[in-house]
Amino acid sequence: MPISEALRGRTVAVLGGTGPQGRGLARRFAAAGLDVVLGSRDADRAARTAEALPGRVRGATNAEAAAAGDIVVVAVPWDGHAELLTELAPALAGKIVVDCVNPLGFDKQGAYALTVAEGSAAQQAAAILTGSTVVGAFHNVSAVLLEDPDLDTVDTDVLVLGDDRTATDLVQDLAAAIPGVRGIYGGRLRNAHQVEAFTANLISVNRRYKAHAGLRITDV
Repeated sequence: MPISEALRGRTVAVLGGTGPQGRGLARRFAAAGLDVVLGSRDADRAARTAEALPGRVRGATNAEAAAAGDIVVVAVPWDGHAELLTELAPALAGKIVVDCVNPLGFDKQGAYALTVAEGSAAQQAAAILTGSTVVGAFHNVSAVLLEDPDLDTVDTDVLVLGDDRTATDLVQDLAAAIPGVRGIYGGRLRNAHQVEAFTANLISVNRRYKAHAGLRITDV
């Protein structure tokens, strides 16, 4: 579907954009017609990744991407989450920050949710980025499907969590810019933990059934 009027003219930055999730989201946002800045610790790697993607995508450092984006998606590994956001807090002030990080551990039994002192990765982001509006979204979307250039649509819903209605509405629009995806309001940011943790269940489903399972909300 066409991007909403609320999204027109906005630049989306993806921090950690050279990883599978960030790269896949950047691909889909650019294909929808949005301007995308793909951030990385390594600017050259970001530039090479951006060149391989369709649409208006350019590579930059994470700091440059944070400064350039109107909406900034955080898709970095959990281990570096707090450190990066603390460093970039001044550049992210006044912006909508979309956190899609899942704090997960892995052992011989598979994936499991980690305990986060603030409650969730999204709440940690909000605690650090006091000058930003933090929204949680895109936690349960398969990077494999996002990155597949042969798939025109992605069959999934995206739960959007946050405390600011204008921001969650805009991020729902961002999700809906990806054909086949709906952005569904999933509650306040305090409810982000179970959405992040559910990714561990989806990983178990995918391993058992050799699939790329997503989430659909019925009767909405």
